[in-house]
Amino acid sequence: MGNRCAGDRLVVADQPLSSDHRHPVDPERVARARARIPTSEEGDRLTSVLSLMADPTRARLLYALDVVDELCVGDLALALSVSEDAVSYGLRVLRTAGLVKRRKEGRVVYYQLADGFPEPLREHCLRQLIEMSRASVDEDI
Repeated sequence: MGNRCAGDRLVVADQPLSSDHRHPVDPERVARARARIPTSEEGDRLTSVLSLMADPTRARLLYALDVVDELCVGDLALALSVSEDAVSYGLRVLRTAGLVKRRKEGRVVYYQLADGFPEPLREHCLRQLIEMSRASVDEDI
């Protein structure tokens, strides 16, 4: 089965080693992981952004803006079948986080994904996460 850590103990083939086992077991991999892991502050920022996207309306707003480039609040409300208030609030939260931007044309405000919104996130990750969650639900049946 291989080695893995369980809390502060190393487990080898499902048998815990004594607590006096010396760590790191693999110093090169530990160093490589440390070099690539976000700082605590970056981790906090990442979880904040992900929690913003965890709201169903906000997640769907991002999808809608990805598909059509830009829409006004009323059109987004129609597309999502939710109230304009829900859309306005979701857009305000996403704009504050820097994930969407707005443009005024006369009295109408149009919203779109912010410049630099990650293309791989748009094209692959979000859709793949939905598919993964579907597969998990299907396995439970």
